[in-house]
Amino acid sequence: MVLDIPPQHQDIQPGIEAELNPQPEVIRPSYKGANKLKDKVALITGGDSGIGRAVAVHFAREGANVAISFTPREEIDAKKTKELVEAEGRTCLLLPGDIRDEAYCQQIVEETVRQFGQLNILVNNAALQLQHKTLEEETDEDLLATYETNIYSCFRVTKAAVPHLQKGDCIINTTSVTAYQGRADLLEYSSTKGAIMTFTRALSSNLITKGIRVNAVAPGPIWTPLNPASVSAEEVAQFGKDVPMKRPGQPSEVAPTYVFLASENASYITGQVLHPNGGTIVNA
Repeated sequence: MVLDIPPQHQDIQPGIEAELNPQPEVIRPSYKGANKLKDKVALITGGDSGIGRAVAVHFAREGANVAISFTPREEIDAKKTKELVEAEGRTCLLLPGDIRDEAYCQQIVEETVRQFGQLNILVNNAALQLQHKTLEEETDEDLLATYETNIYSCFRVTKAAVPHLQKGDCIINTTSVTAYQGRADLLEYSSTKGAIMTFTRALSSNLITKGIRVNAVAPGPIWTPLNPASVSAEEVAQFGKDVPMKRPGQPSEVAPTYVFLASENASYITGQVLHPNGGTIVNA
């Protein structure tokens, strides 16, 4: 699968998928649903675009209804995701707001349960990625924004969700290959992804007696709006060429790992991380 990405940049985070060239592949035409998540309800933070959108559409093809959180700036992407989910014959609840706000983290869980009457799958996926070439360039404002978006929201949304989850339900967190390798120009982002990985392992032990599974996915370079909104146009054109497969991945190549972790096929798996990263070996 060749993915030729021309130089491009978006000035404001979060990035907008509608502006990407080429458009990411959300789901492969050959992907066949098998009712693995029939009549389940999933809440996906950052579900409007990128990996979050792909997860929403895959979940819908497997029979789940979904709710997605997103910032108001991403409304155009969120409406497209809603269309894609509805094309699969399922319902998509749109939940605009700021994931850095504690009240909003509680609200999205409450509105999901109010709409669907249940919650079975939580995907903590929302992320902010800000590039700083040196430590001295970082600001306290950027540090707080990244931590509040990437890891504080995991704690807050999960805390609100757990009372609604039952035995057999699950939580899936999105970490990153940067949690294992680090990345010199993404200090804040890498460290939050490391925190998410540890949060996953600790939370799995915390919730195991309730029968709630907690796992994570650590993607490598995946073609999403996060990238052109984070780095220079020239860097975008080289994106993903340093992994063993010599290319970035598509969201369609990542989302099936979330389906697996959310399904009964992963009933004996908790506290683990899956690594769709183009061949990078992390040994963890």
